[in-house]
Amino acid sequence: MKAPWLASGAALLLVLGGALHGLPARGADGTQGSPHRGGTLRLTSVSAAGTLDPQINYSSQYMQLMGVMYDGLLTYPKLEGPAGAQVVPDLAQAMPERLDDGRTWVFTLRDGIRFSDGSPLTVEDVAASLRRLFRVGSPTAGSFYGGIVGADECLRDSARCTLAGGVETDGATRRVTIHLTAPDSEFPQKIAFGHAVILPASMPAHDLGEVAAPATGPYHIVSSVPDRGMRLERNPYFHEWSEAAQPDGYVDAIQYDYGLSEEDAVTAVERGQYDWMAGLKPLDRLGEIGARYTAQVHVYPLYGLMYMPMNVNIPPFNDIRARQAVNYALDRRAMTILYGGSGIAAPLCRMVPPGLLPGDGQCAWTMGADPDHSAPRWVRPDMARARQLVRESGTAGQDVTLIVPATATDTSMGTYLRDMLQDIGYHARLHPLSAAMELAYAQNSANHVQISLMGWYADYVSPSNFVDTLFDCDNFHPGSDSSINMSGLCDSVVQTLVARIRHEHDPQVMQDLWRQVDDRITRLAPAAPMISISYVDLVSPRLGHYFSTRLYHMTFSRVWVK
Repeated sequence: MKAPWLASGAALLLVLGGALHGLPARGADGTQGSPHRGGTLRLTSVSAAGTLDPQINYSSQYMQLMGVMYDGLLTYPKLEGPAGAQVVPDLAQAMPERLDDGRTWVFTLRDGIRFSDGSPLTVEDVAASLRRLFRVGSPTAGSFYGGIVGADECLRDSARCTLAGGVETDGATRRVTIHLTAPDSEFPQKIAFGHAVILPASMPAHDLGEVAAPATGPYHIVSSVPDRGMRLERNPYFHEWSEAAQPDGYVDAIQYDYGLSEEDAVTAVERGQYDWMAGLKPLDRLGEIGARYTAQVHVYPLYGLMYMPMNVNIPPFNDIRARQAVNYALDRRAMTILYGGSGIAAPLCRMVPPGLLPGDGQCAWTMGADPDHSAPRWVRPDMARARQLVRESGTAGQDVTLIVPATATDTSMGTYLRDMLQDIGYHARLHPLSAAMELAYAQNSANHVQISLMGWYADYVSPSNFVDTLFDCDNFHPGSDSSINMSGLCDSVVQTLVARIRHEHDPQVMQDLWRQVDDRITRLAPAAPMISISYVDLVSPRLGHYFSTRLYHMTFSRVWVK
């Protein structure tokens, strides 16, 4: 019924996207003394996004917020364009010394930085924060920081984690030395990621939940009420040490409220009652905002995708033929339409989104193709082959529950996917969960989730964010809400290839090895990639100096309010 209207809305967004993508990157304006300084930025979302612990939360919604609160030794600069993907010093005064062929990294901490509670930043805070990653079970502790000397012991017994021999500090020189068991060519990128932020050494070794840790950035949380919202105000101890890494910020406060439906949030932002809303925009509003609110709409590409992880350790998807069947049956064009149209999404058959590896668009999971004979692009599903694979696997007739976030777009996609699962031979049901709960629930193997619908964005610009982070053996933690390898895959070939990449310095060799990892993941089919995605941002008419990066999305410290 809505297909022609959806196509029209998507076309409008495509025009908007093309125009905006052609804009040159803007230089950042200093905030001190700016006539735009002051006021409150008003944000809204359907719900909260989980814990306020920055070393545990892995949601794009909160990591975007935490980018203006917390700092690591290194960071990704709040700059538009390609510059935003390059690592720069943050709490470290310069890029680290790289010694012993990349097994040793030496950082020198900036002097004179304080947390929002007034306590000074010291090298002991750095060492304690690195240990805390393991003690609290950070989702990336194993895959990103498991190469630190002593990390193996921390992963086996987090309560006794010391990182002895892995992290050395010298208070007199403000030097922090990190030793790795083997070279890791991407270690600076991992240290720059948001989980490696530095907190006071006094932080407890458990999930902080609704308690906010003291911050080093320009803003800190002054109040938080579960399921209602939070308020951020200026950190009285902040002074700008690097405008690129952590600008001072224009607004004096950020008010973040929860509870409006997606439909109501769109209306509230259009009318200026809120300045920005988190999450996808309802399909039935895309044409409206693209036609009537053009000046308030911003479209930008992401290193991101929508996919369905399948649990390889429980029926029916412990049989590779059942996983292959889902990949062949998936109508990626339908998923593109349900997400918002070709202006903001495109069919995707691999677990690496466009722009990170050669061969964008290649597809093993379409009519007439297979992992040995990829097609140049996805054409259409092969339902006959999918049904045959289900029959051959002996899983036909089994019960399958699909977990999805309880948002309008995700539920629409989920309804379609449930019908697809039924069509290939399963007794399928749809189970929507609050967006704040779904990720943690799907990660925990104790919940026996068979298949789920997920969106995933790059932590930094590398294929590793998708084929390593999501399928690394060290990222599968049975019974934990922080087990980002939701498929439970642990493959020796993938592990060997990734280990070789971490020792490699030649970008061309690394790219070829990542291509081999991508091919292996495709063959094992632990997930069904669906679409690559762009993001549609809607802001209020009073918001100025709109600013976004592929990693931070809209940067709250860079925008102002009139």
